[in-house]
Amino acid sequence: MKQHHDIIGLSLVLGTIAMVGSHASAAELKARTAVLVHGAFADGSSWHKVIPHLEKAGLKVIAVQNPLDSLKSDVAATSRAIRNAEGPVVLVGHSWAGVVITEAGHDEKVKSLVYVAAYAPDKGESAQSVASKYPALEGRQTFVKDADGYLRISDEGIRKYFAPDLPPDEQAVVAATQGPFHVSTVTTPVSRAAWREKPTFMVVATKDAIIPPQLERDQAEAAKATTVEVPSSHVAMLSHPKEVAELILKAAE
Repeated sequence: MKQHHDIIGLSLVLGTIAMVGSHASAAELKARTAVLVHGAFADGSSWHKVIPHLEKAGLKVIAVQNPLDSLKSDVAATSRAIRNAEGPVVLVGHSWAGVVITEAGHDEKVKSLVYVAAYAPDKGESAQSVASKYPALEGRQTFVKDADGYLRISDEGIRKYFAPDLPPDEQAVVAATQGPFHVSTVTTPVSRAAWREKPTFMVVATKDAIIPPQLERDQAEAAKATTVEVPSSHVAMLSHPKEVAELILKAAE
């Protein structure tokens, strides 16, 4: 039976998690490995600010490199990482990877899920069907599709919508390291929803211009997730890595 968690306020969460961050040790963590799954328009390096916090607390870390060409391929890459990880595992997904961990999170080695400014579709839903219930955000107009159906975000879109709270040099890195994302991925539904079965934690990015913050809040309520809100753009793991890491550590307990 999936454990249920109340959605709690930011101040309470941060106060509680601060204690976790200062006192957690490898001996206190039930999970042994954090498997971090990047979203669209990214690669595994998008977790580089979070990884040191997790390793310092005693977690091993695997950052998945998703092909981003289909849900099936991304789930396969994530499932392979889970198989190769020392369990128990806390499985973490940003953005599009929320769809991936919703499907891949059924592995019995996975004991908890963390969604970071991410989609969390229910059984039979896709990223597109979830997003269609909310007003389209202006940032999506900066997506550019090539002749093969792969999407990228324009440099202006990175600066103005995707990562506006990062300094210019970091925005340039985000733009340069984009993983081309095939348009067909967003219409593929998940067959099961792991968040209905396992303890779930969610980071809501209140200044997200890619996924509506209200969508993120509504998903958290549906999942009865332990939730923290951060005043972040879509790339919360880059602009607020400490808060993201602390929630992952809480999930690892």
